[in-house]
Amino acid sequence: MNSSHIQFCDRKSKIDLKQLQALFQVGAFWAEERKIEDLAVAIANSEPVVSVWDKNKLIGFARATSDGIYRATIWDVVIDPNYRGAGLGRKLVETVLSHPRMSRVERVYLMTTNQQSFYERIGFECNSTTTMVLYSQPSISPLPAQIMESQETLRR
Repeated sequence: MNSSHIQFCDRKSKIDLKQLQALFQVGAFWAEERKIEDLAVAIANSEPVVSVWDKNKLIGFARATSDGIYRATIWDVVIDPNYRGAGLGRKLVETVLSHPRMSRVERVYLMTTNQQSFYERIGFECNSTTTMVLYSQPSISPLPAQIMESQETLRR
């Protein structure tokens, strides 16, 4: 495939949420049901956000969250199935990793269901020591007053 017209972009404002939702529906079984409103929140709270374009068509996407120095996590890596096999996924992940918010990070995490071999070719390693997860439990969310009290305690 001639990919000379393919462009990578790290501007959140360029993301078309309807195209992103459609990309997830065709290329990411784990994100097929995501709502546009929720995608907007995820993008707003992520840095970097990298998209891949064939002219005006969104064909790839990835985002990350990072403290800029110690830890980061890459999320939602997807390439349109019609564009896979041309090295775009690798370039997408490498573009995320080279972003200033990521380039100095000591450890980058990535969750994947069945693409371990793809990420291993980029340099990721399986990690059996980081296996804990806390699923959303609204009943344990602190109330705003508790948050204020906690912040006040930290200042003392």
